[in-house]
Amino acid sequence: MKTYTYVPQNVCSMEIRFGIEDGKLHDVSFTSGCDGNLKAIAKLVEGQDAAQVAEILKGNDCNGRGTSCADQFSRAILEALEEESA
Repeated sequence: MKTYTYVPQNVCSMEIRFGIEDGKLHDVSFTSGCDGNLKAIAKLVEGQDAAQVAEILKGNDCNGRGTSCADQFSRAILEALEEESA
């Protein structure tokens, strides 16, 4: 399983780590941010199709920032999937 680390921008979370194996998300964790909500996201997406999760979370906004931890996670997933297909 390939593990990815992403540094999100303009959100409270400082780092997002996750793995992708056979197109599925695993071991998702966020450093900082809204701890309970981000732990819940990690549990909900475990074993789910990465592309599908990215599409669902894409564009989610937090407090008018134009992004959110979920949106940043979506961007991280899309970058990882692009890297995997290269």
